[in-house]
Amino acid sequence: MASRILVVDDEKLIRWSLSERLRAEGYDVLSVPDGAAAERVLGSTELDLALLDLRLPDTDGITLLKKAHAAIPDLPVIVITAYSSVDGAVEAMKTGAVDYVTKPFNMDELAMTVRRAIENASMRRRFADHISDEKARFGLENVIGESARMAEIKRLIRRLARSETTTILLLGESGTGKDMIARAIHYESNRVDNPFVNITCTALPETLLESELFGYEKGAFTDARIQKKGLFEVATGGTVFLDEIADMRPSLQSKLLRVLEDRAFKRIGGTDDVTVDVRVIAATNRDIDEAMRNGRFREDLYYRLSTVPIQIPSLRERRDDIPLLVNHFLRQYNYEFHQAYQGFSADALKKLTAYLWPGNVRELRNVIERAALLGSGEVISADDVVLGRSTLQRTQQDPAHLAVLPAQGCKIEDIEKDLVCQALERTRGNRTQAAELLGLTRDQVRYKIEKYQLPL
Repeated sequence: MASRILVVDDEKLIRWSLSERLRAEGYDVLSVPDGAAAERVLGSTELDLALLDLRLPDTDGITLLKKAHAAIPDLPVIVITAYSSVDGAVEAMKTGAVDYVTKPFNMDELAMTVRRAIENASMRRRFADHISDEKARFGLENVIGESARMAEIKRLIRRLARSETTTILLLGESGTGKDMIARAIHYESNRVDNPFVNITCTALPETLLESELFGYEKGAFTDARIQKKGLFEVATGGTVFLDEIADMRPSLQSKLLRVLEDRAFKRIGGTDDVTVDVRVIAATNRDIDEAMRNGRFREDLYYRLSTVPIQIPSLRERRDDIPLLVNHFLRQYNYEFHQAYQGFSADALKKLTAYLWPGNVRELRNVIERAALLGSGEVISADDVVLGRSTLQRTQQDPAHLAVLPAQGCKIEDIEKDLVCQALERTRGNRTQAAELLGLTRDQVRYKIEKYQLPL
């Protein structure tokens, strides 16, 4: 469909010549001689651009420009002015015009100006649509939960997102949704038009992590053939999410602290400061107090990051949210897999809410995904719900027993492994506290971690 352009000029010959050239360029053109006619078109017609003379018999161009933007907020407007009245064009640009052309016209230059304005407007609309889609996908409405703890966290997210604070620390077990909350803070903030970049601090060796975060200059090392911008530089104006921050090496922590304090850093091999404006959201599932006691995490960095700490509860601490979460995930997978499940049976919901969920929301999502793929019937049944690696389930139906032996049986080693996992997850990796929960020594816990090759 051809782009539609409105030409507003009181000189008939100019209207005709502009219309003919623009139609030759493939545009659909409407032309009117005054402001009153232009207002009628603006109020009733979809337009892609307006060419507006600043001198009209019944109004001035600036007033009409304001009315055009009131009627069609994202309409690009190019103003037409005499060569001797460029000051008026400058005022129009300050009011919201995207460009101006002067009489007499160079028709080739005018056609190029029109094409550029329409293309730029189209790019802005696509970007706005992309941001809108991303906000719908990652905004606050996707942080599911109505429990008292989650309601408080959502209130805090709203306040932090709209504040000027530049550092936020997210604490919680693995799988509780720290990445989702980080994105929600970004997409609810005035930084939403700028990048959200994330990196897991354990995903790369120290040297690669440093180059990813801070970039490097050409020739800084053997393979540095060109200059590369780091994530802090790429994300300026936006948000950097540093996951598993407690596992960052101390040598990098000092450089990160300088970014937070001075909003500046040097690329690897560079001598000049690079200034950035970023919000840093850090997250960890570790016991950060223990990390500081052991010298693995700098206290000054912790205090700089923890201006506003958010403790995210485990799923077992907010069981009331499980029905909301499972129905949310089921709607997602119904759409993704072209299914039409109506919900969950009562037994399936009872099974889901009784489980301990050592993997938290991430594990729950995976369980629902599997059920949506392999289930049968109109509702998800208890048989469709296959719970994960944990064989130890505390049940309300049989309170006399700490654990219920599965119908198919299990190995004692599996029970022991599961208990050690739960203790470590509950204490966020603190071996001393995990040992206390299990009635063991710290060395015994360390031995069992090595025996079962447990991830930390």
